[in-house]
Formats: sequence, C-alpha cells, structure tokens
Amino acid sequence: MDDRGGSFVAVRRISQGIERGNTCHSTSAEVVAGSAAWLGRGLSCVCAQRRESDARPSFDLTPAQEECLQRLQSRIDVAYDSSTLEHQEALRALWHTAFPEEELCGLISEQWKEMGWQGKDPSTDFRGGGFISLENLLFFARNFPKSFQDLLRKREGDRSMWEYPFAVAGVNITFMLIQMLDLEAVKPRTFVGATFLKFLSENEHAFDLLYCITFKLMDHQWLAMRASYMDFNAVMKSTRRQLESELLLEEITRLEELPSYKLLTR
Repeated sequence: MDDRGGSFVAVRRISQGIERGNTCHSTSAEVVAGSAAWLGRGLSCVCAQRRESDARPSFDLTPAQEECLQRLQSRIDVAYDSSTLEHQEALRALWHTAFPEEELCGLISEQWKEMGWQGKDPSTDFRGGGFISLENLLFFARNFPKSFQDLLRKREGDRSMWEYPFAVAGVNITFMLIQMLDLEAVKPRTFVGATFLKFLSENEHAFDLLYCITFKLMDHQWLAMRASYMDFNAVMKSTRRQLESELLLEEITRLEELPSYKLLTR
C-alpha cells in the first residue's frame, strides 16, 4: 500500500488463455503485489483529475433526463456491502457467468485472484467504484459474453508479459466514466456529459453499455500501445480521449453507433 491507500496487482501471463480445473486451489497466473496509485481510492489516473480553475458550462435538463440522471446517481451512491444478500448474490453470479465450469468455494477465496482481484476478498476492491462497478461487470458478462471472455482470458493480440488485472481494471473503468461524465453533479457541466444524458434518457442501460464499449476500447488501446502494467494510466488517458471524441461526433444518435461499439462481440 502507498500513502494514499492504493495498491496494484500485476498479472504475469503464463499462457494465452486461462486453463482451469474444477478445484478450489487451481491457478494459471502468477500474481505479484506492489504499490501504485491506480487502484481503489488511491486512483491518480490523469483521466480522473480535474482543475478547479476550469470554467464549465451548465446544461439544463428535461424532466425525463433529470429523472434518469437521478436514478443513475442513486445507483452510483450504493457502496458494496458484503453483508447484503443482493450484493453477495451478484458477486456469485459474476463468478458463475465468468467461470461456469468451476465451482466457487466461497465469497472469500483465493480463486478470485484468477479473475484479477487484488486478494481473496473482492469486496475490498469495490471502494473506488461501489456496487455499480459489480453491476457493470455482470452486465458485460451477460450481454457480451464473447468479448468479456476474450478480455478475461487475454485471448486476443500480442499480450504483455505483465498484464493489467481484469476485474480491478473494470472497477477503474467505472470510476473513470463517472468522473468523465460528471455524473455526481446536479446537472452536466460538459458537452460530453450532456450528450450522454440524451442517450441515457432513451436507454436506461446506457451507462452499462458505455462501460462495455469502454472496457473493450481500453484493451484495444492497450494492445495498440504495446502496454505493460506500468502504462495503465497512459492507456486510460488515451481511452478517455478517444471515447470523448466519439461521443461528440455529430452523426451519433445512439451508443450503438459509436465507432468503438464495433469492437464488441456477443
């Protein structure tokens, strides 16, 4: 841990895919712990930084947009609670969707490290993203299973010896999107945020869908930059720039028309 409460887990790639047996102690990746500021509360990713001196416009909302924003903010406000049955079941569902061939031994288990959590208790990694970050991962796994599995098992591209940890990267993406879209504000203060609310008012799953697009785009940027785990912040910064530029394209009327949506496969 560093002095800001952040840490990282780098995953050393042993094989192209994750070969799994039906055992509580199986593992196919070497996990190395260290300190960095790009996980959990310690996120120092440039994509999440803002300058107080920046002047921002303010956008008025329609009643429908305001209602949709408030519903999404209610989701964002929910912290992950390991004692809540709904949260426990969602975490189990994530495991069974990701690894249907392997029985989960418990909500606290060494098995979780194989998905890219920092330790044997995933609840400690939800500090930066809350329960919605788990919902995002589950939405991804259920709606784009091929892309989800490709990223989880690092199937595509010339991978780094030291890869980003899948699950914790997912939490970082949730956090980055909340910051980029300024979703904790009463109303949007950026053109990107205002544009997103138009999509949200037409699709209640817009945030979850944008999450899936962003995760796949991040991995695409990771491969293009031939990145290793020390480059994660640079990759996230590049991903944010690309995503913002696509959201502001005049011809885009729904998220499925974003160029990066084409990276996803079901």
